[in-house]
Formats: sequence, C-alpha cells, structure tokens
Amino acid sequence: MNTLKVSQVNTYIKALLDGSEPLRNLFVEGEISNYKLYQPSGHMYFTLKDEKAQLKAVMFSSSAYKLRFTPENGMRVICRGRISVYEKSGEYQLYAEDMQPVGVGALNLAYEQLKEKLFKEGVCDPNRKKPLPEYPNKIGVVTSAIGAAVQDIKNITSRRYPLAELVIAPTVVQGEKAAPDIVRSIQLLDSRGDIDVMIVGRGGGSIEDLWAFNTEEVARAVIASQTPVVSAVGHESDFTICDFVADLRAPTPSAAAELVCPDMNALLNHVRSLQYTAELYISAFVEELTQQLSELTDFSALADGDTLLLPFEDRLTILKNRMDTSFEQRAEIEFHRFSALAGRLNALSPLAVMQRGFAVVKQAGRVITRAADADRNKYLTVAFADGELSCKICGGQDHEQERNEL
Repeated sequence: MNTLKVSQVNTYIKALLDGSEPLRNLFVEGEISNYKLYQPSGHMYFTLKDEKAQLKAVMFSSSAYKLRFTPENGMRVICRGRISVYEKSGEYQLYAEDMQPVGVGALNLAYEQLKEKLFKEGVCDPNRKKPLPEYPNKIGVVTSAIGAAVQDIKNITSRRYPLAELVIAPTVVQGEKAAPDIVRSIQLLDSRGDIDVMIVGRGGGSIEDLWAFNTEEVARAVIASQTPVVSAVGHESDFTICDFVADLRAPTPSAAAELVCPDMNALLNHVRSLQYTAELYISAFVEELTQQLSELTDFSALADGDTLLLPFEDRLTILKNRMDTSFEQRAEIEFHRFSALAGRLNALSPLAVMQRGFAVVKQAGRVITRAADADRNKYLTVAFADGELSCKICGGQDHEQERNEL
C-alpha cells in the first residue's frame, strides 16, 4: 500500500488544479462577503457566494491597488482569476487578478463611493467654501498648456479684466500621470502666497478622460488649498469630485474665467453712475445750504450787522482802550530795558575804551599785553580809535622788576 503525506496530497491536488486550462483564467460572478483588507500588506480576502455555494478568494496587493473602487460586503461582482490550492490549509480558492462590479461600471462605482465618503466628512459643506476675491490681482490656472481651455481663459481674462495677471502651471490632465501632476500644480500655486484665486480644470471628455479630477488625491489637494479654488472640468453636464470639494463650480473653463474676472466695462459704467449720483446729491446739498444761509441773512439779526454788534460796542471800546494802554506801557518798559543793555554793551566795547585814550599794541599779529613779551628787534603796531601807527622800540622799563626790587 502506497501511503501519502497530507502535504503530498495537497501538492498533488494543487498541481492538478494549476495544470487545468479552464481553471487558469476564468470569470466568477458572486456576492462579496467576509471582506477583509489587511494593512500594511494591502491584500484582500473575501468570499464569493450565490444562492447555492460559496468560494473563498484572495486578491494580492499587486492587483488590488489597480481597482478604481473599494469592494464592500453585499456587492455583486465579477472576478477574473485562477483556481488553486493553499497547501497549508488544503483549501482551494480563487486567486483574483481583477474585479468589476455587476450592473454598474467600476469608475461610476468608485465615483459614488468617494462622493459619499467626502459628503459624510463634511468637506463639501457650503459653509466651508471660501469666498472669491472681487478684484483679483493674480489668477492661478491649473490646466494643460496646449489645450483649448487655457486659450479660452486667456481670451476672456484679457477682454473682461486685463488688470489681472494669469499665472499658468502647465499640467498633465489626462492619463495615469495626471492626478499627481494636478496635485503638484495646486500645491505649487498655493505655496506662492500671492495667488488670489485658482482655476483648476480642462475641456470635456469621457469619464476616463476626466478621471484624474475624480481621484481622492486631487480632492484632498483642493480641500487643503488656502487659495480659493474654482473647479472647471469638462462641459456643463459633467460633474466631477473636484466640483464638489472646490469653493465654486464652473460648468466650463470659459465660465470659470467669467466668474473670476469682473467685467471692467460694467465697472466703469457703475463708477460713472455713482459719479452722476454724487454730483446730483452735492448740488442739492449746496443749494439747500445756500437757501438756509439766505434765510438767516434776510430774516434774522444777521440781516443788519450794525444792529447785531450794537449791544457790544461799548464793551469793545473799553477793551480796545485797555489793550492800547497795556501795549504802550509794555513798549516803554522794554525800551528802557533795551537802552540799559545798550549802554552796558557800549561800555564794554573795545572802541569805547580806546576813545578814552587807551590803545592796543600788536606785534606779528599778536596782541602784546606785557612789555616783557615784546621783541625789541621788531616793529610794534599801535592801534588807536581812529587808526594805527607802526613804532620802533627805542628803550623801555620793566615795572615788574622794580616792584620786585622794592
């Protein structure tokens, strides 16, 4: 008798199943139950069932991350994969490589799931929407640099509000690279700090073409932006996740430019209207004041100035006399004070001293105050009140020496 080990049996059955051509690539439809997503591995484990049976299944992270939607218990799906045996437990199961929801496309399902999630978080609440600036100086644009959308935005901005500066972040808006590139452009413009409002969008297309604007990473970037964001994706009938989380939705890129840019012609007309209204108001106000002034001067004491001032005439005369007397007295006091100061200054003046017979002796530009300081070999200059004399020293006497001898 040939006895086999359990592991040998399981290995043999696995080989049979793996070698079966129909079981290598088959599609299985059923309802998901016992769904579990393990982190951080990212592997999915679930059971597919119908009215009569059930089949265990696993989808590894290498396939799971490609799904556009999140599987849930009770969801009816079609899985593509292969049947094999997990040798350790001896259980055969479906190794799923792809999954599509039944009755609705995977993209539509993913769209609805993310929409429901964001609405439950409250990030789509109108109360959290940031207001748009009335007169933006700089407008950021996240879109393709070569598409029709950017040209429409440029044309409308230059026509409606040429004062604004467009800051365009060229962005991939379709394909696998689109979502991370849109996130990068939003973060780049928001980090500048000088962008007043941002337009994020592109022209129309299929749901696959617009899918980058339905991803959670783009939605989170819009939510996190400190700069107000206007979503302008596709045509008027297209609604994306970006539309729900943005501060304002525009049906098209052209409409976004019109919503962001005020109409300069309308502003000018409004200013002219305000100017005309102000002129009318000022004219009426001045006319009213003129009428009131006329009534005051014609029908009150102001009409006769002499009569108005008559009760104060005597008092004004007394005050005037007091002021004149006070001024004269003050002037006389200051005159005497000035004369005294002038006399003192004159007494101290060198010229006044010289007029009394004194002179100033100089030699080589230096004033000589002592006989001992004079050089007997040089001429002296003697300054009088009316002129100078050049003198030669012929002799002298030292008074200081005589006092010392005494």
